[in-house]
Amino acid sequence: MSRTPLDTVEHAAKTPDVELPWAELGLKKDEYERVVEILGRRPTGAELAMYSVMWSEHCSYKSSKVHLRQFGEKAPQSDALLVGIGENAGVVDVGQGYAVTFKVESHNHPSYVEPYQGAATGVGGIVRDIIAMGARPVAVVDPLRFGAADHPDTKRVLPGVVAGIGGYGNCLGLPNIGGEVVFDACYQGNPLVNAGAIGVMRHEDIHLAKASGAGNKVILYGARTGGDGIGGASILASETFDDAKPSKRPAVQVGDPFQEKLLIECTLEAFAEKLVVGIQDLGAAGLSCATSELASNGSGGMRVTLDDVPLRDSTLSPEEILMSESQERMCAVVEPEKVDRFLEICDKWDVIATVIGEVTDGDRLEIFWHGGKIVDVDPRTVAHDGPVYERPYARPSWQDALQADDANKLARPATSEELREQVLKLVASPNQASKSWITSQYDHFVQGNTVLAQPEDSGMIRIDEESGLGVAIATDGNGRFAKLDPYAGAQLALSEAYRNVATTGAKPLAVSDCLNFGSPEDPAVMWQFAEAVRGLADACLQLGTPVTGGNVSLYNQTGEVAIHPTPVVAVLGVIDDVARRTPVAFQEEGQLLYLLGDTREEFGGSAWSQVVHDHLGGLPPAVDLERERLLAEILISASRDGMIDSAHDLSDGGLIQAVVESALLGDKGARLVVPDGLDAFTFLLSESAGRAIVAIPRSEELRFNDMCGARSLPATRIGVVDGDSVEIQGEFALTLEELREAHEGTIPALLA
Repeated sequence: MSRTPLDTVEHAAKTPDVELPWAELGLKKDEYERVVEILGRRPTGAELAMYSVMWSEHCSYKSSKVHLRQFGEKAPQSDALLVGIGENAGVVDVGQGYAVTFKVESHNHPSYVEPYQGAATGVGGIVRDIIAMGARPVAVVDPLRFGAADHPDTKRVLPGVVAGIGGYGNCLGLPNIGGEVVFDACYQGNPLVNAGAIGVMRHEDIHLAKASGAGNKVILYGARTGGDGIGGASILASETFDDAKPSKRPAVQVGDPFQEKLLIECTLEAFAEKLVVGIQDLGAAGLSCATSELASNGSGGMRVTLDDVPLRDSTLSPEEILMSESQERMCAVVEPEKVDRFLEICDKWDVIATVIGEVTDGDRLEIFWHGGKIVDVDPRTVAHDGPVYERPYARPSWQDALQADDANKLARPATSEELREQVLKLVASPNQASKSWITSQYDHFVQGNTVLAQPEDSGMIRIDEESGLGVAIATDGNGRFAKLDPYAGAQLALSEAYRNVATTGAKPLAVSDCLNFGSPEDPAVMWQFAEAVRGLADACLQLGTPVTGGNVSLYNQTGEVAIHPTPVVAVLGVIDDVARRTPVAFQEEGQLLYLLGDTREEFGGSAWSQVVHDHLGGLPPAVDLERERLLAEILISASRDGMIDSAHDLSDGGLIQAVVESALLGDKGARLVVPDGLDAFTFLLSESAGRAIVAIPRSEELRFNDMCGARSLPATRIGVVDGDSVEIQGEFALTLEELREAHEGTIPALLA
């Protein structure tokens, strides 16, 4: 791309008619003209490279900013929030002087092009966001979406993605404690690989991405810069996939988890010695992002000498160096008198570190190459003042017909035997089947602080050994619900994650999100996005859980076919003592089973409608956020006070799916009785929200009922933990043996 090393700022000013490949780099004509207007001249090749990646959809949020503002405008008051939207990751106070940082991001398109490296570097990137806040990473999670489970390409993509997540996370020594795996034909050709991470620090150890203090040195440290990942995430995530286009393989980054492990320890030691003024990881947009964001967030300018960047490939042009998204790199701002010690620590950990520039007292970002100035910009115009689009959006013409196609009118089982067959089919379906073939490839217990991991409702990590203080995290999102009603679908995603955290006994505190949608140039997709953001912002305000940050992933479609709108929501919660957590598995025979919440005929978007009828239509379950809050309070109190021994939220697959999972995990059966006012079909398969099933020791039944009654939460006794089968009295029974065979055999058979 570089025309000549002499394409300096001075040369650009003298040659206004030189043609630049702005369209090839993803800029629109008016965007390029805006760059010329900002600079008062044509950009140099290096400046064009920086603007192109930083103004990409992935980095600038140019199509989503106008809607995302709601997360700030509607943010609930929260004493726990320490760092909110705008930094590498959000930070919340969890008590005892501890702070926890967490975030979820996407690596969707790279993971389709090169599944192993795409997924691996997704983990690496989110972990560096956590390090950059000053925290030690303690766990990762992985919400995943793939095409149809029996499609040949799923066999290509899924094993590579899982191996990449496991390989990178396991090598880092980070437990994988949560996530989800969903199959749907809408993700064929466009899987969603979202990655999340959690880190722990003391309050005083929080670090921010800013370059302050004239004369302070800018140090690039970590891996050498190579040709892999040039424009990777920033370019790949900013256009629609099309099989007719050339291969994007060269744009996928290549990860080295062992280098990242050294980078973690090196960075944490530098933090411990108070050597770092500001820090930024190099993820999407690489050096273009790190330099412009550090400079724009600080109190001065920055001068960088690109010749000093350690390279793996000496033939790279300055534009390629600025655009490279090579992994395992970070940028630190260090006071001059502390540079030697910083470099000593890097050398101790065998991490390459080089002073590449310094903070200036001006307001410009200046970059030099071979003695010539190739970049001279206001860093804010690169990092923060990119285009802001108010994309047209409109409710799709097909939405009314979709909602009118009521799933509640689908043919229901006519006999008990037919109901039994449909339950068994549901339990064995790819989305409801055990994911142990996948999750067994992850290390859940490395570091020794994992308290709960898959397939629990939420993952849980102990962060203080003496007190037992811990945090829980759950990620959820139902694209089928969001397709039927994106406003309600986003709220249902939040509700489920909130509920999953509460069932383990943890108090929900804050939210991160990964918003996965199709092309923003399609008004129907933008309507889905706008509605989902509005729904999530409204629900977070009502539940008191602020959005601390997250990610928007657009252009998730192949040709004209977009994925279902898929807002994935991560909820972080805190528990005072992890010894009091509540597991999913049934613990003891004779314990009483109670259903909490109201069950209605709600089958729109349900697992039953998908598995039995291959149908998507109607309305999703109704959202009642106050009921969700009340249910959470009851579950947390009951866990803390020892009233319940197991709990499981009711979501995909309804009550029967939850009972089967608890029974198989505990290797104990259950006898259920259909409550008055409900038929067996609705009782077992409805997906009404705001519900959970709990197992209560008989000695606690009176106390538990009194608590629920005092708070007006419906609590219905529906059975008992007993035997070696799941029996619905008067209807049918399924032995644990046949349930286990159905539940655990599906995924291995599909992927063998």
